[in-house]
Amino acid sequence: MDNVTDAAAAFAHPYYPVTAALPHYVANKNSVLSLLVFFGSIISFVVFTAVAGARNAYPQLTVPDQLTVAWFSLCGFLHCFFEGYFILNHKSLASDQSLFGQLWKEYALSDSRYLTSDPFMLCVESFTVLVWGPLCWAIVITTAKRNQLRYPFQIIMSVGHLYGVVLYYSTSLIEFYSNGVSHSRPDFLYFWVYYIGFNAPWVIVPAIILYQTTIHIKRHLTDRADVVAKLNRIDGIMGDKSWQTYVPQDEEKKTS
Repeated sequence: MDNVTDAAAAFAHPYYPVTAALPHYVANKNSVLSLLVFFGSIISFVVFTAVAGARNAYPQLTVPDQLTVAWFSLCGFLHCFFEGYFILNHKSLASDQSLFGQLWKEYALSDSRYLTSDPFMLCVESFTVLVWGPLCWAIVITTAKRNQLRYPFQIIMSVGHLYGVVLYYSTSLIEFYSNGVSHSRPDFLYFWVYYIGFNAPWVIVPAIILYQTTIHIKRHLTDRADVVAKLNRIDGIMGDKSWQTYVPQDEEKKTS
């Protein structure tokens, strides 16, 4: 009788698939609205602080660059802290009543893999926490300091975000179409708003940043090529190759 009771308790939860064993599940004690308001306040504070700090470091920071700082500070916070919380507490997340714990339980209604210690989620989220999170903060810093490393960093991070979303969706879809297992409740809120809507920005924004960064690099390479071509034409007219062999005074002192 006790075994039957324990088995029933393991499946007494609102998640899909209904056969997912979550014997330690405890329903959230706070409303969804209060959780979102509190979490939104934290995110707003982090993003505002990051943008304000960047503007303080470089007052002439353009609006597009401020938006870049805002986006990557948001990503850095989520990757390092929110997803980091998942990695540290994934085994007990189903009964967790902290702010992050309740938020994960709410989101897990769209993807229960976060409550079942799914190996794929642990692997991809661990990499996200350890690599992508710090890289996002590196982009924030290099953007604020007008360091040109921001551009290769942005390309790497944007490709990483796009690839991560592809893996995230594809593994779930393959499992659904191959084995008939769905990890998301079919409700509009959980599937279309949580599962699709909450992840959509990590497709749209990285694609935009990747395009803009590529255009920026192409334009600067083209400008450099144009300068070299003009110098070559001047060289052909004047026969002056001094610009090709010019050595800074500091270098002359080193060689003398």
